[in-house]
Amino acid sequence: MRYLNISGYKFVQIDNPIILEKHFRHLANSLGIRGTILVGSEGLNISLAGEKEAVYQFIDSLYADQRFTGLKFKESWSSSIPFRRLRIRIKEEIVTMRVEGIEPAKKTGKYLPAEKLKKWLDENREFALLDTRNDYEHKIGSFNKAIDLNIENFRDFPEKVKALPDELKKKPLVMFCTGGIRCEKAAVYCLENGFEEVYQLEDGIIKYFEKCGGAHWRGECFVFDNRVAVKPDLSETEKKYCLACFEILTLEELKSDKFAFNRYCPHCYTENQSVNCMIEG
Repeated sequence: MRYLNISGYKFVQIDNPIILEKHFRHLANSLGIRGTILVGSEGLNISLAGEKEAVYQFIDSLYADQRFTGLKFKESWSSSIPFRRLRIRIKEEIVTMRVEGIEPAKKTGKYLPAEKLKKWLDENREFALLDTRNDYEHKIGSFNKAIDLNIENFRDFPEKVKALPDELKKKPLVMFCTGGIRCEKAAVYCLENGFEEVYQLEDGIIKYFEKCGGAHWRGECFVFDNRVAVKPDLSETEKKYCLACFEILTLEELKSDKFAFNRYCPHCYTENQSVNCMIEG
């Protein structure tokens, strides 16, 4: 059986997150859906998986609430549900930046469709391409000409952007992330800090893969579930990653006495034997 994976978000004022949390928990449990839902006063951030009919029933119920009409989902498929359980959390921010006054529901950058970004890359157009994701995500895969901010957490984004050369502020700036949500806030921050022409890849890397495949891309795309990464055809990776150092592991390394499941691998063994290391296919 194949299972449908969906991810999507919407920035919209929510005055009753506790009521929504209870509603979503009951609905998802009744449908056998697993995954993560973040509910906050600024909106929703959803990543779920289950049988196709159940997932679509969840979406239909969501759209019955006028606040969430227009919420777009990215879809992919897997041979198993890549979440161990259902997690629904109420948070102050559905993507954490911790900068006052950043409100994507009111202001954000221009959306750049996947096909247009590919065209710009095909033409070798002059613009800056900024990866807003964490350093380990960039290591697993990114656009060939992307700027790596080398951030450990999205909260570091503001400080890293301040360190970029001033000349970039005069160029068109195109930013990207996995599904688009981080760019919603990153674009606002850049606009308010001197960048003159800011774009964000519409619906993120997952939509780019859907529309353009692996053009101008190296590697795979990290995803925040048990699949670990997806290939440009949106199928689950066949590689084995160490989630401590994010190196790709060979069969020999998996059999090494320096590999222990959920503890370390040959690449990070000498640095810290107790570091959390997790292998997923």
